[in-house]
Amino acid sequence: MKVIGITGGIGAGKSEILAYLKSKEGCRVIEADKEARELEMRGGACYDQIVELLGPGILAQDGEIDRAKMAARIFEDKEKLRRVNAIVHPAVKEHITRVIAQERAAGKIRMLFIEAALLIEDGYEAVVDEMWYIYADEQTRRERLKASRGYTDEKIDGIMRQQMPEADFFRYCGVVIDNGGTLADAYGQIDEKLGEVLCQRK
Repeated sequence: MKVIGITGGIGAGKSEILAYLKSKEGCRVIEADKEARELEMRGGACYDQIVELLGPGILAQDGEIDRAKMAARIFEDKEKLRRVNAIVHPAVKEHITRVIAQERAAGKIRMLFIEAALLIEDGYEAVVDEMWYIYADEQTRRERLKASRGYTDEKIDGIMRQQMPEADFFRYCGVVIDNGGTLADAYGQIDEKLGEVLCQRK
């Protein structure tokens, strides 16, 4: 089994790429954000620590963490944001590492894809066999974000300033999937890479 990390900037079209990978036989996709949400639920590894840090005011009536309330609390206090990340990110990485071990032992899939926005920053290069960068030029990403999410230029500027420079993505990732054109073109690039990987594993 080969483990591949998937990353890319906002608006690069990772969701479509992940959906395509999920459809391929012998492949499994794990999305770090979804795993984090599970770990933040009541009974999850991060729940008690987050509630202790941010207080019961972030809870919904059912006792679960209200993500909108949590976001409002941490984005007005950068130190709390840092501390929440220090709780969640290591827990997610530990969970994903366990899943990798379980899948290796089971031997039922050929490729396991790990998608994380902070794949590089959180040191996943030590966990995965290689990293893929889903790329689209900045203008394309901006147009997508305006069309699909209604973001303003100011909001997009703020998000992009917080993300890793493009040059670093190219430096760390051994494979670049250009998703600045049609999805069919991107899918063709993926099929080519999947074929190469499967040939290597035979």
